[in-house]
Amino acid sequence: MPVRSLSSSVLKWPDLDKVHEAVCTWAKNQAVQRPEILQVGYIGSYARGDWGVGSDLDLIMIIESSEELFWRRALDFEFKGFPVPVDTLVYTQQEWREIAEQSSLFYQTVEAEAVWVYRRAKLV
Repeated sequence: MPVRSLSSSVLKWPDLDKVHEAVCTWAKNQAVQRPEILQVGYIGSYARGDWGVGSDLDLIMIIESSEELFWRRALDFEFKGFPVPVDTLVYTQQEWREIAEQSSLFYQTVEAEAVWVYRRAKLV
């Protein structure tokens, strides 16, 4: 998390290298514990390189399947060890295929900017 210099109002925010390392470590550990994980990556400001003080990490995951509702899936994962706040999108393999077939702007953006740190399987 951000730290403040002892006598300054300046915040030091974790840089891309620190965040990327945290994502890689987390993804590797999760993949061992959760074999349903197919891909883990990040999008948004850290992927584009325009992050700054206050930026969060936009994590995207593709899993084999889930009975959980889309908005509840991220609750099944623990996000310890990240130096910044994390927002997570968790899609099933079938949902991701459907999004790819629609070639939506969201899908195109993810394809263009995502930094995939773990891939058990190539999708689509």
